[in-house]
Amino acid sequence: MKRRTIIIPAVAVAVLGLAAMAATGRLGGKKKEGPKAVAVVRGSLVDKALAVGTIEPRIEVSVKSILAGVVRRRFAEVGDFVKRGQSLLEISPNPTPLEMVELRRNAELRGIELKNLERELTRQQELRNKNLISPADLETAQRQVDEARSQLSLAQERLALQEGGTVLANGKPVETVVRAPIDGYILEDSIEIGDPVVPLTPYQAGTVLMRMGRLKEGMPATIKIGALPNASVKGRLEKIWLKAHKQEQATVFPIEIVLTEVAGATLRAGYSANAEVTISRRDSVLYIPERLITHRHDSSFVTVRTGPGKTQERWIKTGLSDAINIEVLEGLQVTDSIVEPPPREIT
Repeated sequence: MKRRTIIIPAVAVAVLGLAAMAATGRLGGKKKEGPKAVAVVRGSLVDKALAVGTIEPRIEVSVKSILAGVVRRRFAEVGDFVKRGQSLLEISPNPTPLEMVELRRNAELRGIELKNLERELTRQQELRNKNLISPADLETAQRQVDEARSQLSLAQERLALQEGGTVLANGKPVETVVRAPIDGYILEDSIEIGDPVVPLTPYQAGTVLMRMGRLKEGMPATIKIGALPNASVKGRLEKIWLKAHKQEQATVFPIEIVLTEVAGATLRAGYSANAEVTISRRDSVLYIPERLITHRHDSSFVTVRTGPGKTQERWIKTGLSDAINIEVLEGLQVTDSIVEPPPREIT
């Protein structure tokens, strides 16, 4: 399974009390109401952290050419997924008139040199037949002819490459097509048809033709993509940076989330994304709204309805909280009802 990765800076989320009150429709300005009863609920409780960021490829490769020239044809576009070895661009040699003259002249000189050495080899063979030279002298003459033939072939291949674009070298095709170095998506291209290309050599970086990225699959997280509102993307938290960064006057800790399930969605580098990281989860537990709890001396208390018009304060032991509801480990049963006093008026 292919793995994809997003790198997201984690941001702490604060829930304001005023917002919680508005959500329940109990802001001031209404008539005072009597105590309400809230039932103890059994269900699942999930503690989550919200992270905001963008999708980034784990591996990004710059595609370059080893040949100089101009871009003649394009075989793939930005956003396409290509396999390793697939054609991306065709580079057409574009030598200057002076370079063409030098190439033709070099091929002519190599041809003349070969003819001279071949004549010398013939003369050496005649001398050897008369036993006037040693076998080593003849071997030296033969080696010089072989080297000259190789040099002539190389000069002719270079000339043919500049003139036609494709030649045979040692029986193998030498082409000017740039191919994909990895399996992945084409993230961007920085070249147009007709643009010049500087080749990649040990002495120069070369022209960046395209950039490719390989998004790899791998604490659970649910990813929401702004550009893909209906996409169902799952992942897991894989890395948390030890050093915080400053971002828009906020302190954030970057995290890395590896995507494990994309449900057929095509993800592109640079997409904005929100992630809900599941810090902890409890299933089939008792929980109540956290606002009903009163804290005194490191202990937690709630007011339980014991009968018509009767209440009792009870100590409880709490567990996991999702900032709205909180798990009750001891002190309450699913049949209990917690009294919620009316909010104080805002004056």
